Amino acid sequence: MRIDVVTLFPGMIAELMEWGIVGRAARGGLLDLHTWNPRDYTRDVHRTVDDRPYGGGPGMVMKVPPLRDAIRAARAATPGATRTIYLSPQGRRFDQAQARALAEAEARPILVAGRYEGIDERVLESEIDEALSIGDYVLTGGELAAAVVIDAVTRLLPGAVGDEDSVRQDSFATGLLEYPHYTRPREIDGRTVPEVLLRGNHLEIEEWRFKQAVLRTRRRRPELLAGLELDKRHRRWLAELPAEDGPERELERTNGGNTGMAGERS
Repeated sequence: MRIDVVTLFPGMIAELMEWGIVGRAARGGLLDLHTWNPRDYTRDVHRTVDDRPYGGGPGMVMKVPPLRDAIRAARAATPGATRTIYLSPQGRRFDQAQARALAEAEARPILVAGRYEGIDERVLESEIDEALSIGDYVLTGGELAAAVVIDAVTRLLPGAVGDEDSVRQDSFATGLLEYPHYTRPREIDGRTVPEVLLRGNHLEIEEWRFKQAVLRTRRRRPELLAGLELDKRHRRWLAELPAEDGPERELERTNGGNTGMAGERS
């Protein structure tokens, strides 16, 4: 998959190709990452990419010509459809479903990282297909947001993650937050691994993990449950639970009495 990034700081994006899953995907040919610097498309000796806003006010605004030309150069780099995405706190919230859609889309994504107070509105009107936000806060530039999108999309590419089941069981992949995880040692600081995970009954483990995912979602992100489809048995089970449900009581009800806490019962 090819991803292009229009940025004043291409080194920030290039660094992604050195580490972790993104780096392995790049070295393995699964990810083809390119950067385009608007400064390379300026026409003055100072390579100016910003100017004061009309109407006054603080900060600077990215100018149309160098940014527009960089975007168009990225678009023309290879044949085929593209989708130009501006990273902005005013954009639509980026989520797992959108990461999946970008990973599977035929159109090549071009990510535009803004700086300063933003970019000239005329670039948004003429060159941008959509805006995405990674959260309701303001960054100094769009590079970190672009890195988040690249990371989320890359790990969904076939072969990028060694164990494909890991991707399928991620938080949000099924509409739920992920269930709790445990590894060796079996007991540490008085806390033990839930017994159900040690018995080797895969049907029991699957049921426990599903219930834990539902309970964790209800406690931390209850709005996600609104669109979740549960079978009749699980709907009844969830409806019968008390409104307030602490983590120890969750484990006790769904683990045959083992709270996961040595010597404790709630």
